[in-house]
This record gives sequence, structure tokens and C-alpha cells, in this order.
Amino acid sequence: MKKQAGIWIDSTKAIIVTLDGKNESIKEIQSDLENRVYHDKEGDKGSFFGGQHIDSQKTFDERKKHQINAYIKNVISNVNEVDELYIFGPAETKTKLEKKIQEEKSTMAGKLKSVETADNNMTSNQIVAKVKKFYNQ
Repeated sequence: MKKQAGIWIDSTKAIIVTLDGKNESIKEIQSDLENRVYHDKEGDKGSFFGGQHIDSQKTFDERKKHQINAYIKNVISNVNEVDELYIFGPAETKTKLEKKIQEEKSTMAGKLKSVETADNNMTSNQIVAKVKKFYNQ
């Protein structure tokens, strides 16, 4: 029997549903992504170092890039053992996950069956139902 997985993912969390025969398991992975460096009304828009102005936005963007890479690698490591993979979710995190899987040139790229847009307010039961429907179970 094939081991199948579906991942609902956004920038705050990933919910992984694994189907193995009649068994199903659900795992939630929280992301540690920061959303903002500062609030628009706050005064700190960077700092000065000698004659140079250091923009905290550049630092934030670089840090966020590393955080999202770590988050996506963590998600991928949780589905390494599956035979088929289905990814869905709102926004752009799902496409970043797809791109990372395709870049790795591993057997994971061949396991990826579909990437779809889905609602960002899905319950766990709706996510499980969507994965089961995708795999016709």
C-alpha cells in the first residue's frame, strides 16, 4: 500500500496528513517566521553606524528568508518517507515549498502529485477530508 501525504501550508503553520492504508495521522508544524521588524508608527527605521545608515528592513528580509528556508526544510523532512505528496494552501508558501522540492533533485520531486490553492480558514477535519478526496479514499 502506498504511503500518501497531503500538506496544508501557510506562513504560520503546516498541517501534514499522512495516509497509510487504513491508518491516518495528522501532524502540525508551527513556523517561527517574524512578520515585521517594527510598527509603522515606531521611530526606529534603522540605525547609523559611523557615516552609514543601516536599514533594519534589509536585515529583517534576510533573516526572514533564512527562517522560511528552515521552516520548509523542516516540513520536507517530515514527509521524506511518503510515496505520493499533495500540497495545498493559501498564499505563496505552498509555491515556495514546491520550488524547494523541485530544486532538491531528489526522489521527492517525482512524488509531488499536485499543488493547489485552498482556503486559509480550513479546519483539521476539512484538511483531512480534502486529502482523502484527492487520493480517492
